[in-house]
Amino acid sequence: MIPGKENTGATAAQDKIGSFAIFDVEHFIRKVLRNWYWFFLMAALGYGISVVYSKYYAQRVYASNLSLSISNNSASYFTPNQSINFIWGQTGNQDGMYLKKMLLSRSHNEYLVKQLDLYANYATKGLIKQTYLDKYDSPVFFEIDKSYPQQVNYPITIIPKGRDQFEIELPKEGESNSVYSYETEGFKTIPKYQRPANKIIALNQWYTSPNLKFKLIKNPHPSEIIFDNIIVSLTTVNNAVNNLVSTITVDFDKEINTIMIIGKKGFNLNGTVNFLNTSVDELEKKRLIDRNVVDKNTEKYLLDNLINIRKKLDSSATVLNHMKVSEGLYNIKDRDEKSLENIKNLDARKADFLTRINSLNSIKNSLESQNLDRMISTNTAGVEDGVFNATVSELKALYAKRRELALIYTPASEPMREINRLINEAKTNSNGSLRNYYNIYLNEISKIDREIARANIDLVSYPEKERRYLDAERGYNMIEATYNTLLAKQNETQIRVATNKSDINVIDPAKNLGQGPIAPDIAKITYTIIGGLLILPLLILGLGQLLDSRIRNIKELLQATKIPLLGVIGRSSHDNNLTVLEQPRSSISEAFRGIRANLRFLHKEDNRSKVILVTSSVGGEGKTYVSINIASVMALSGKKTILLGMDLRKPKIFGDFKINNHYGISNYLTGEVEMDKIINKTSVPDLDVATSGPIPPNPSELLMSKRNIEFIKELRNHYDFIVIDSPPVGLVADSFELMQLADASIYVVRHEYTEKHMLKMITEKYHHHEVQNLGLVYNDYQADNSYGYGYGYGYGYGYFEEDAHYEEPTLIRIRNKMNKILGKVR
Repeated sequence: MIPGKENTGATAAQDKIGSFAIFDVEHFIRKVLRNWYWFFLMAALGYGISVVYSKYYAQRVYASNLSLSISNNSASYFTPNQSINFIWGQTGNQDGMYLKKMLLSRSHNEYLVKQLDLYANYATKGLIKQTYLDKYDSPVFFEIDKSYPQQVNYPITIIPKGRDQFEIELPKEGESNSVYSYETEGFKTIPKYQRPANKIIALNQWYTSPNLKFKLIKNPHPSEIIFDNIIVSLTTVNNAVNNLVSTITVDFDKEINTIMIIGKKGFNLNGTVNFLNTSVDELEKKRLIDRNVVDKNTEKYLLDNLINIRKKLDSSATVLNHMKVSEGLYNIKDRDEKSLENIKNLDARKADFLTRINSLNSIKNSLESQNLDRMISTNTAGVEDGVFNATVSELKALYAKRRELALIYTPASEPMREINRLINEAKTNSNGSLRNYYNIYLNEISKIDREIARANIDLVSYPEKERRYLDAERGYNMIEATYNTLLAKQNETQIRVATNKSDINVIDPAKNLGQGPIAPDIAKITYTIIGGLLILPLLILGLGQLLDSRIRNIKELLQATKIPLLGVIGRSSHDNNLTVLEQPRSSISEAFRGIRANLRFLHKEDNRSKVILVTSSVGGEGKTYVSINIASVMALSGKKTILLGMDLRKPKIFGDFKINNHYGISNYLTGEVEMDKIINKTSVPDLDVATSGPIPPNPSELLMSKRNIEFIKELRNHYDFIVIDSPPVGLVADSFELMQLADASIYVVRHEYTEKHMLKMITEKYHHHEVQNLGLVYNDYQADNSYGYGYGYGYGYGYFEEDAHYEEPTLIRIRNKMNKILGKVR
């Protein structure tokens, strides 16, 4: 049975015919495999690009860590009175919250930026790549005059000239009259100026231009590497602080929560190491200074209060002694010592809370007066709130910043409004914390007062004079309790002042141990670049597949058309169309014999001569080639055959058979000549050829004429097979009319040439029974191995004698060799 014939019944009418898949996955995969070398080239190119990028362009990012522990025996606004013996994030982690906030705060990092000149960035440039340097790697330090406006983001190249001489080279363009003041941290405009010329300066010599003023100081311990140039670029303090904070991490050790780990990322390993060590150093000094300031303030505050309380205590003692002596109340009978002792304890507790409230008042007054340098320790108020302390620290920095901004901005300006907003926000937060403590203390005092009131009920039975004495004694005891409390806090403060030392203990300082970079991820970059380049040919091939509407897949062709396949013809390397006649023992000739055998399924077996029509969609699909060789294979089998060239618009057959086309079918159909005049003998005894003849002006009318019908009827009386080479159906309708005269029709589809949409019309006519006894011939097929559908016509290259000199495509040759090698290995 002819392949596909069994699907042409009722099922075909139900299926959607003539529709091809938008994307042929099978062909796309084969196409990708055929173009493997592009993927190899893209992978090699991607690898080369990644190597060049990682070596010459990618900026390495390094990281270093410093670990420290915190032990704290005192408290201030910069050193809360709690040790870090908790898990980060849990309730009560006040000191951890404070210290982390401090390390990441703008005030601390701005202090470091200004102290360490971190607004100056150092680098060196080779032929391709610019490498960031640490300040201490540079042979010279770049020191600016902070009172002089400087241009930022303006690379300054310093070129050593020997003998402590350096050439200063500025960019060819980019000079600006908008310069930055490091004193006011704002921009100002200066008059326009010409680009400063290059200049050679010595160490410690000021370089001055309208937009810059700096000098170079020799590094006492420079790097051993000799640099051809040093590039320094200034940035604003704000940008330097923001960039710095974004590279710092603060975490706690998972096993020992009293250990803090501070990390820093940067383009230079030495730079990260130096920063961490210096940062902790400066933090340690600053915390110690702040602690001393607060403790000194607290000591003075306590001393002043002790003096006042001492006066009250002496006055109260005098009154009490007078009552004892003058009124003889030193020995009251039936005295309820238990109730009195209870009242004394309650009064002492109340005195403690009143002392705390007084301390809160002092702290609140300092906040409102903006004189935070006179703040006292929160210990005196019983406040243990690291967030409050950190807020006060920020508020102190904001007040200082506002004083600086007030020198250059008006009160209604945007910078002043913003700084006031931040101050109000910080004050609201700090006042909120104080309010909570006020509420707590006042509630406690109210409870104590209620307990005292209940205790006083037991003293109502005493005479008035004795009650006055007891009230005086209670007053004395309360003042004495307050005095003792202040005295104890004074002793604690004096001990702290005398023994103050750093509460930071560095366990592992940051070190340059030759750590490798943490970024970029070279492997990831390599895979990304290679992957991106591999996708490029894949996209191109995929796009080509989407835009390419040519027939490339036999299986898809049969599924879409459901027209029987008569055979597949391979690509011919013969120099003319007479393959069967001149290479009868070739694989292509064998394919035509297979088509001859399958043709019997398209027509009834009777004694009539068979008319076989060959057509296609358009020219160039091999219609004439198939016609010639079908006729040849019929004749070689002993059947009397004639080949008719009825493509009157484009005659071809005469050239292959070397026949004069002066007279042909067009002449006969017009009545110019008789039939015997147009029939030509060939070298094959049973094969005759009738060529088209001269191109007529009305080919369609001639082919549809009654004379042509009679012509074919007459030929049936003389020949076993009549093979008609007809015009393409996609261009003219002649072939559809001629099909009515044929017993079988062959439709030629050329591999990677015929457009899919061209088959729509013939497919519909076939399934609507307008065209019958139709079969497909797939021409010019070139497969990798076999074309994967189970038909082997025309694919025995090398098996047949006349295919001995067949040259396989290069990729197939390589594949076959690889298969042989792998076969031996197995």
